[in-house]
Amino acid sequence: MDLHLTQTPYSDPGDLDVGGLPREPGQLASLVRGLIIHRLEGERFGYAIPEQRLHVDAESRYVTELLRILRERGDAPLTERRAPEQRFVGTCRDFALLLCSLLRATGTPARIRGGYATYFVEGFHDDHWVTEYRLPDGSWRLIDPQVHGGDHDVPFDPLDVPRDRFVVAGQAWQACRAGKADPETFGVWAVDGLRGMWLVLNSVVLDLAALNGTEPLPWDGWGLAGPQRYDSLTEDDFALIDTVAEARAPEDLRRLHAHPLLAVPGEILSHSPYLGLRQVTLPRR
Repeated sequence: MDLHLTQTPYSDPGDLDVGGLPREPGQLASLVRGLIIHRLEGERFGYAIPEQRLHVDAESRYVTELLRILRERGDAPLTERRAPEQRFVGTCRDFALLLCSLLRATGTPARIRGGYATYFVEGFHDDHWVTEYRLPDGSWRLIDPQVHGGDHDVPFDPLDVPRDRFVVAGQAWQACRAGKADPETFGVWAVDGLRGMWLVLNSVVLDLAALNGTEPLPWDGWGLAGPQRYDSLTEDDFALIDTVAEARAPEDLRRLHAHPLLAVPGEILSHSPYLGLRQVTLPRR
């Protein structure tokens, strides 16, 4: 079984008829860009996002919920670019997960990756999620559907994001640990206080979960993740995260994900930006 062709409870599109969808990754990225508006893009699109949508849409963990909301807001085919008021109001994770879902559904192995984008704010690494898909030769390529399609001006092809422009979580951790990067330049630019080494640690834990089939919300936390947990890390804890950051082989990623401090429990804490701290029960896999 190819893990990256297999839908998870989060990426599963349910009864979606994919017969009319394109198969080419770039065309699917364009489709996704036309279905979602980021929470922070209202002004860019000249659209005053209703507070209810701003607060609630991106709490949808599952593609089935995202698609349900889209159906409620318009009956046009998914292949048609929508007006802002007909779109799902999400975050980078929603762009990445929907594209991942459609790639898997149309035969392309894919996964989402957590890390840091250097192309939103000069000199800053902004907490971000993108999609990664596997080429026929076995290599992996990054796509950022949020900035695809001309809505954002970036100095590269969003269908092939350079590895130095999107830094995956493990590499961010390694750079900060080695003193090659300042942890205070890693975080959420739009939110004061959401930056630093504890957030990089959180990204490592979430990215590992996504690589093993639990695609989280950006504000989830468990085990070693979270600001309070970082302050009490032991030398063994640091060594464990160092090992995760270095891991590449699927069998190593699976083994590490099973560690009690890294495995996703049945109930987690979600620090929602608008809805506050909540306890969430996750589906069994």
